[in-house]
Amino acid sequence: MKTDALKPQVISIINQPGVVIKDKMQAICDLLQSAVATYDWVGFYMAHETEPTLHLWNQAGEPTDHTVIPFGKGICGQVAVSNANFVVDDVHAQDNYIACSIHVKSEVVIPMFKNAKNIGQIDIDSNTVNAFNAEDERFLEWINELVAAEL
Repeated sequence: MKTDALKPQVISIINQPGVVIKDKMQAICDLLQSAVATYDWVGFYMAHETEPTLHLWNQAGEPTDHTVIPFGKGICGQVAVSNANFVVDDVHAQDNYIACSIHVKSEVVIPMFKNAKNIGQIDIDSNTVNAFNAEDERFLEWINELVAAEL
């Protein structure tokens, strides 16, 4: 499914009255993981307020042992430091990759900002090489903007 077709559903999730943001984030993870064939694992990692670590808030897909990631470690940790999108076409070509599953072939991590501060990120793993493109990046940036506005 094309990501633009999911925008009304994401907006509907965000606009649910009386639902806490963590539950909305979980609903977004579930939607993306089930609706986009190449999104095999979807999660939100949020920055700890005082420690240089990321903490897994939500995820859809296979469970992961990586619930806390230090800044600088792995793709997620690198994005926490660089504040830039990171698209990995082939995870096996990355020296600083943290393997969550033997099936993962590519990954995209998009930082989330609030008041110009990197507060977390959306992380998507795919079991397909070269699974992500500029359309995915723009879509995930848009999701992060909506989520950050609710935090």
